[in-house]
Amino acid sequence: MAQGNGNTASTESTYEILQNAAGEILIIISQRKGGPENPRFVYDGGATALLYRSRESSVFLRGIDEKARTPLKTVDEILVAEIDGDEVAREYTVPVRIIRDLKAVLS
Repeated sequence: MAQGNGNTASTESTYEILQNAAGEILIIISQRKGGPENPRFVYDGGATALLYRSRESSVFLRGIDEKARTPLKTVDEILVAEIDGDEVAREYTVPVRIIRDLKAVLS
């Protein structure tokens, strides 16, 4: 990721990826400072994805289970829920952008 643009990229060590019977996907992460601004979920089908929340905040999701990889590649959008303790602090819909190689984007 480019340095100097004020973007703080963090790795989410604990997250959940859930899919309902309709095929919709929910990703649950810990609450972050500031709200999302034009968020995007960038994914190449591998073990890592990038949740771009805003110019100031991005989250890497590492170690994505193989069972979740195909469903993540087949949806146009996901629902993200940020939690604070046992409460949902915010939720928002995020478009999914499938790319060839996530590492190339981050270089």
